[in-house]
Amino acid sequence: MGYSIKWSPQASSFFDELQGYIATRILKKFDEIKENPFRYLEHYEGDEGYKFRIGDYRTLIDVDFHNKILLVRVLDKRGRIYKRRK
Repeated sequence: MGYSIKWSPQASSFFDELQGYIATRILKKFDEIKENPFRYLEHYEGDEGYKFRIGDYRTLIDVDFHNKILLVRVLDKRGRIYKRRK
């Protein structure tokens, strides 16, 4: 059984504003990481979370190991993501 993915309100709001083809590409990448997330996730320095790269977009993700949940905290363009990391 793989991990499930949950979206924070902030990440969900940004995702809803994306163009269709970009949103589809991001969803496909998240489907890929469900089974083996640590093949794709990198530890984010200065934070307890992880980062995930999808082309020009980045996500900051918290991992609940006990319940096998990936919480997408922030989703944004590469240049802005690290300024918004709440």
